Amino acid sequence: MEDRELYERARKRVETRIGFYIHLFVYLAVNALLIFINLTTSPDYYWFKWPLLGWGIGLLFHALGVYASSIGGSVKDRMIKKEMERESSRK
Repeated sequence: MEDRELYERARKRVETRIGFYIHLFVYLAVNALLIFINLTTSPDYYWFKWPLLGWGIGLLFHALGVYASSIGGSVKDRMIKKEMERESSRK
């Protein structure tokens, strides 16, 4: 594999992780604001749990997409390498 290909793949993985960290930061900031608003305006009912839960599920799937794909990526790389070796041996 060329250095340029390795660089591009690494850059893409880093950008994906940075995207997740931005998502996580926004989730924490917005939900902290919603909790503050809820507790100051209507402390008798905790409605902030619904956006916290819904968005949290989305964040969980984002995390799985980012980190599970990096685990699966190494398996995929090995399979591609094996297939390339098979193809080159046929020639």
